[in-house]
Amino acid sequence: MEAAALAAFAVPLSPRILKTKSRFRSYFSSPTPISPLSLISKPRKLISNGFKTAVSSSSIATPTDSPPESETRADPGSDKFDWYANWYPVMPICDLDKKVPHGKKVMGIDLVIWWDRNEGQWRVMDDTCPHRLAPLSDGRIDQKGRLQCVYHGWCFNGSGDCKLIPQAPPDGPPVHTFKQACVAVYPSVVQHEIIWFWPNSDPKYKNIAETKKPPYIPELEDPSFTKLMANRDIPYGYDVLMENLMDPAHVPYAHYGLMRNAKPKVRVDREGGSPLEITVKRVDKEGFSAKQELGYSNFMAPCVYRSSTEPLPDQENDSEDKVKAASSKRKLSLIFICIPVSPGRSRLIWTFPRNFGVMIDKIVPRWVFHIGGNKILDSDLHLLHVEERKILERGPENWQKVCFVPTKSDALVVTFRRWLNKHGGAHVDWRGKFDPSLLPPTPPREQLLDRYWSHVENCSSCKKAYKYLNALEVVLQIGSVALIGVMAVAKQITLSNVARIVVVVAAVLSFAASKWLSHFIYKTFRYHDYNHALV
Repeated sequence: MEAAALAAFAVPLSPRILKTKSRFRSYFSSPTPISPLSLISKPRKLISNGFKTAVSSSSIATPTDSPPESETRADPGSDKFDWYANWYPVMPICDLDKKVPHGKKVMGIDLVIWWDRNEGQWRVMDDTCPHRLAPLSDGRIDQKGRLQCVYHGWCFNGSGDCKLIPQAPPDGPPVHTFKQACVAVYPSVVQHEIIWFWPNSDPKYKNIAETKKPPYIPELEDPSFTKLMANRDIPYGYDVLMENLMDPAHVPYAHYGLMRNAKPKVRVDREGGSPLEITVKRVDKEGFSAKQELGYSNFMAPCVYRSSTEPLPDQENDSEDKVKAASSKRKLSLIFICIPVSPGRSRLIWTFPRNFGVMIDKIVPRWVFHIGGNKILDSDLHLLHVEERKILERGPENWQKVCFVPTKSDALVVTFRRWLNKHGGAHVDWRGKFDPSLLPPTPPREQLLDRYWSHVENCSSCKKAYKYLNALEVVLQIGSVALIGVMAVAKQITLSNVARIVVVVAAVLSFAASKWLSHFIYKTFRYHDYNHALV
């Protein structure tokens, strides 16, 4: 079951090239998709017109020319989804260093995240010094626990108040107390070991966490589950990332050879693709839920997609579901949290909580698990990057007009596009910060699939492994040279033939090991291509 579930970890398809300012260092500034379990079950007719054909009783349906529109249950309020009245994840706290500030972008907002040791909590603030607009994330945390801008030394506390302007005369007016000297602070909260922020710094939202909390995922709070996390910056947008996670049908093809898939009853090709049953059970502006053959799926707008062998509490509507939930012992979920960064940029946080094989995660280093995840993300990354550009050329609102989606395997993807069109305005609301018709230029493939700046630099586990493995490579190289030196000296002294052979073999092995390790480090932490034509 576990292997089948992991076989669903995949990314979305992306096509077209446009111009925009590149914001990633080596194509990434400082931040994969994945497709959930093949969890699917018998469909029902509950969505009208454009989508009904995709989830009707046949696995092949007649397409529609109308764009994907969502039909929802009675909604007491507006059907419009407010992108700025929701919590957004920033980073897992396990990948944040309390000793330094971190710069991240979410919803097009430049943020600085830092540990306020005076108050004992994480802070999320505007990454702009009010003095000359320098990025505070390039600063430091000073000896008094304040965030210091290293351009001119201005210091700020966790409330955003300026506490020091070194250039201000001590006997002059207290200019550091002026409102213009303050930094905007965003409401933030740590939930599920992830820091979330509310994208509005208006003081009236200061206590928003008391009335509205981030999406709650039960298994991430259950101590019987293991839940290692990972994060990666993605060179395509939120909508393409999200729809790819909801697409189990692409897994055996886009990720062929990387995961084991359940064998179909009738094999029609090498990869073993087969019809999928998906029943969408609810759609409204807060998201939707679905039942699949092996479990349940939930989209909790705008960021969380969950596939699990267990339903959420509000999904346990019929006795059959309750019986299955009660009798299930081995429980597994795939949790994908998709973060809108800017047009053509997104960030993915993923974790696969389970209540079996828990000791494995305590023994095996976290970075080892990230190797497979990154490889899967890379295997369809270029496809999705290109696909996104083709979608933009034709207009996101015309998605269902230009995409032929006649089978039920696309039910979740079509539902997401209908939700996005009806409730989300067809794309993320960037509030005029970006031209939505432009995307970043496509870089060389090695930069597009870069792993270091998109993942390693932002992962505490992989960053540490990268450092130590590089040091080991150097040690092996030095050891090889030292052994050769021993042989040179050995000519001057008496050394048995056996000893000479041992030294030579050790030198050769040390050199070979250093070369192998160098290759391993590069493919694991820097760049690993995936050629679909050769697998």
